[in-house]
Amino acid sequence: MPPAPTENAGDLLREGVERLRASGSESARLDSELLLADAIGVGRTVIVAHVGASVGPDAVARYRASLDRRAAGEPVAYIRGIKEFYGLAFAVDRRALIPRPETERLVELAEAEVRRRLASRQGEAPRIRVVDVGTGSGAVVVALAVTLRRLDALAAVELLATDVSDDALALARENAVGHAVAEAIEFERSDLLAAGAPGDRRPFDVVLANLPYVGQDAVPGLPIAASFEPVAALDGGEDGLEVIERLLGELPEQLGANGLALVEIGADQGDLIVERCGRVLAGWRCRVEMDLAGLPRVARIERA
Repeated sequence: MPPAPTENAGDLLREGVERLRASGSESARLDSELLLADAIGVGRTVIVAHVGASVGPDAVARYRASLDRRAAGEPVAYIRGIKEFYGLAFAVDRRALIPRPETERLVELAEAEVRRRLASRQGEAPRIRVVDVGTGSGAVVVALAVTLRRLDALAAVELLATDVSDDALALARENAVGHAVAEAIEFERSDLLAAGAPGDRRPFDVVLANLPYVGQDAVPGLPIAASFEPVAALDGGEDGLEVIERLLGELPEQLGANGLALVEIGADQGDLIVERCGRVLAGWRCRVEMDLAGLPRVARIERA
């Protein structure tokens, strides 16, 4: 019985690039490389380095099925079921927003703040209390936990992750388990910080939030890939800051006297978040941190 025919990786990449360009993809080459690598079960660099290699019929079929999905607009991350973030691989699907590279700035600032607090601890100080509000896939809190574990500092920090979506929380837990930090993170269903309010709990030392910040009118005009993501994770109301403003209103009760809130914003919302903080949190400080592109990305909010 003759062997099943194979096809050349280079030819398959060219096929993918042509098809995805025709469908409107702005990253057709990268998309094709990632999808072919995923279909074969190797890393993308292997594909790039061995474009002359033969590809078996089963992998070709998987690749072309993935091209069909990508040509219809579905994000590559959902097709592969994985997204790289902060040097880690996260499981992703339609239960939560796909982690964006710009959100890594939020993790960087969170790590720096926790390390600063750890360095200034004296005696039997209580654990540093950190909450990731609207955790989604859990990318922020899991990336922070993994970093703290590398620093041998995880035991000194209390991590809480909240989300209003049970589905998103389930995905976040799966990612925490996948990175072996599930026991270090408490997950609670909550609309913003409501779960952490009153009772025996101490106020938070650090509040992290990557909440919806896209203006309601702008959501329909987002790239088609965004239509596959939960709209509730994107729609920030009329001016994009409605959900964030609700969080600001909770900070006086929830944030400790020397606490810090780090809130991701849109690149066009730097002045708007400062104005909003001044209105909702009179007398507080709000400073905007830039991302690597020099664009407004994270608001630092604390009591004066």
